[in-house]
Amino acid sequence: MRAMWPLFALVLGLVVGSFLNVVIHRLPKGESIVFPPSRCPQCGHRLGPLDLVPVLSYLALRGRCRYCGGRVSPRYPLVEGLTGVAFLLAALFYGPGLEALLVFAFLAFLIALSFIDLDTYELPDALTYGLLLLGLLSAYALAFPLPFRESLDGALLAAGGLGLVAGYGNLFLRRFREGRAEVPVGPHQVHMAALLGALLGPGVGMALAFLAWGLSARTGRPVVLPDRLTLPLLPLALLLAPYLGASFLEALRGSLLAAGGLALAGGLYWAFRPAPPEEEEEPVAMGYGDVKLLGALGAWLGPYAFLALFLGVFAGALFGLLLRQRKLPFGPFLALGGVVVLPFGEALWTGYLRLLGI
Repeated sequence: MRAMWPLFALVLGLVVGSFLNVVIHRLPKGESIVFPPSRCPQCGHRLGPLDLVPVLSYLALRGRCRYCGGRVSPRYPLVEGLTGVAFLLAALFYGPGLEALLVFAFLAFLIALSFIDLDTYELPDALTYGLLLLGLLSAYALAFPLPFRESLDGALLAAGGLGLVAGYGNLFLRRFREGRAEVPVGPHQVHMAALLGALLGPGVGMALAFLAWGLSARTGRPVVLPDRLTLPLLPLALLLAPYLGASFLEALRGSLLAAGGLALAGGLYWAFRPAPPEEEEEPVAMGYGDVKLLGALGAWLGPYAFLALFLGVFAGALFGLLLRQRKLPFGPFLALGGVVVLPFGEALWTGYLRLLGI
């Protein structure tokens, strides 16, 4: 069985990759990923079994539709082949069993998210929260890849950290002008939770931010502290933490946990209740889709999600320089960091510390 396991993983990956093509094409449009059956996007003819063999059908038909002769995007065999190779490599680290299937699901989510982000500059909530939920459930039921407490803390810390990065980036981009506060919940509550979490602990900080959310919903007006107050005060609160009865690391942890709780809860709220269209969109340095994706990675990687973030930033900057592009979707690079860190995170961190002589 073990000798055939990598081959099975490869074939399974090719089949899953074929399904991911449907997800990538239909999910951003709000279409069902089950019905109708696969059709040629140009002539609309329903595709038969011989047209849907992963990679091989594309090669046999020379990249054209059997019925209308229209050209088929090479994206389809690329996604299938990439998924197959990813599953094959994962099978070399994880033997047959439920844990390997969970890793396959982790890879499939990240591949779908990456290609959707490349197409639309958006990361669908159905996939980011699906990945988050799967990581938490896996940790709760199997303690894989982390114990549940570490998984939950990792999700909150990662989402809170990147949510604050987004907050500071957006504040600088607006040249310190106050941004529009969303009702009933938005980044303002996340930043407020971060400040209160640093000063009062994560539980109190989160509770007070949720109270502001409830008051905003009740009154129909934003009940928040301004970003020009919370974001500049947060570094000061962290520096003064030792004089207020807590260490710097305790205050930082409390800040990130509280911010992450509000970021993920608020994102889930807007996933079920889409925000009304605004007359004029404000410039943003980073969208909250990336925040939710890193939170989902945190559920799988724990604190090593920050290592995935570092690798993603490095890879994104390198690609931007090579391609001479100022705007690139960040999701694929975060996903790449997550794929690398899942099997190698501890070894990479240990090697880095050894390099520093620690």
